[in-house]
Amino acid sequence: MYQALYRKWRPRTFDDVVGQSHITDTLKQQVAGDRLSHAYLFTGTRGTGKTTCAKILARAVNCHNPQNGNPCNQCPACLGIENGSILDVLELDAASNNGVDQVRALRDEAVYTPAAVRKRVYIVDEVHMLSTPAFNALLKILEEPPSHLMFILATTELHKVPATIKSRCQQFSFKRILPGQIAQRLDYVARQEGIDLTADGAALLARLADGGLRDALSLLDQCSGGRQRVDEREILDTLGLAGNLETAGLMEQIALHDTAAALETLSRLYANGKDVGSVLSELSSLARDLLLRKTAPQGSAALLTGGYDEATMRNLGEQFSARRLLQILSLLQQATADLARSSNRRTDAELCLIRLCNEELDESLSGLSARIARLEERLAQGVSVQAAAPPAPPASGSAPARRTSAAVKAAPPPPS
Repeated sequence: MYQALYRKWRPRTFDDVVGQSHITDTLKQQVAGDRLSHAYLFTGTRGTGKTTCAKILARAVNCHNPQNGNPCNQCPACLGIENGSILDVLELDAASNNGVDQVRALRDEAVYTPAAVRKRVYIVDEVHMLSTPAFNALLKILEEPPSHLMFILATTELHKVPATIKSRCQQFSFKRILPGQIAQRLDYVARQEGIDLTADGAALLARLADGGLRDALSLLDQCSGGRQRVDEREILDTLGLAGNLETAGLMEQIALHDTAAALETLSRLYANGKDVGSVLSELSSLARDLLLRKTAPQGSAALLTGGYDEATMRNLGEQFSARRLLQILSLLQQATADLARSSNRRTDAELCLIRLCNEELDESLSGLSARIARLEERLAQGVSVQAAAPPAPPASGSAPARRTSAAVKAAPPPPS
């Protein structure tokens, strides 16, 4: 039976975890020195290794033969925890077990010593989904836990976890994984799986993953399918994306105020199966990079999403002012958010492009600022700007007025 890549290649030791050395090194030292806490709180965005590290830690604290803080993954405890036969290590999903009754049952069960391992470990995923009474019930056992008990809480929304819970846990913040590290891991997995993943394809998947290795492996799984070669073109076609060349060309048409060409490009991409939301999202990423280069030229290199060569970025950057890029980015962000509620996504995307190509049609403050900036540029270049003179009011003694007055005088009186 086929197994998804992100499940098949889930790290089994702390050394295999990518991009979180600031956390894995600390956990290894705690396991090796037997200086473990009774409660941990793992926070961070999706796909960065929170649940994976929780499972590794649960095996490491119960391993019969730990290797420098890593589980050996060969002893009966490691194998039993991994295949789920040891019930003293339990993983709970707080999204579906968020009631106070479930937490009370867990609390009553936790006081008993484990039967097969040294520590009873509860991994609570998405802990922010617990109700307030459930948090209160959990707090009681976190205050005075028995020595054989360990809690590992994981969440993507730290602000929803009560301060009373956070203060009783060791908190570890998982960072977004860098695109270079994701691409390197994808290349390794592809070679092991016999997938011909090109360098540009790995770089594109790493950017699309947005810092989550699980998302990157899922995208690789989707794009590989039955293909032997996965390159940038195959990824773009599979995911319905426009691609960097098309996006840069569309931004060039916006710079030239060529509404007809921009609409034609969008129509062609739409006919080829590209999602209009993805097209606007790619335009937004490019506008963001251009704005960062324009406003922070010295320190923006590390903040860019990448994917465009220096010549393309320099050429596009020279055609936009900072206020114009700010207006473009604001329009794209608003249009992308509105597409989720749109009844006609294509029409809304076309309206967005029309406003992008012609600042006069954008009635927002950013549109007004962009028009002022364009006017200032024309004045700085020596181009005269003349205001249209208001039409002169008709003279009181004009010929039409005299003819009308004469006609009124010549008209016969109404019959009595």
